[in-house]
Amino acid sequence: MYQTLIIIIIIIIIIIIIIIIMSAQIHFNMCKEIGVQLNKKHWYEHVPNSVVTNQGGKVTLLWNQQVQTDRTIPYNKPDIIIRDNEKRTCMLIDVAIPGDSNVIKKEAEKI
Repeated sequence: MYQTLIIIIIIIIIIIIIIIIMSAQIHFNMCKEIGVQLNKKHWYEHVPNSVVTNQGGKVTLLWNQQVQTDRTIPYNKPDIIIRDNEKRTCMLIDVAIPGDSNVIKKEAEKI
């Protein structure tokens, strides 16, 4: 019984690490896309800052920031927020790795 529990805990930890790595890679690619100066050449060396703005201040990337909403929701901390300061719009990116049977549940949870 304890061996099964340990295996489950290890699997959960591995999934969490994969989600963090995927989010960091997306953050790195978005920084390159919007023209942010990066100190690292490769995505796997990149450590995301919580707030990054491009040279002209047109686009801001927010990493792991809480979103203020008009009502209480349990999941208000997306992985990445892309805020276009000119158009006054935001795009929320939340990474999840559900099992095949949990895809619909995770989509409903994230939306």
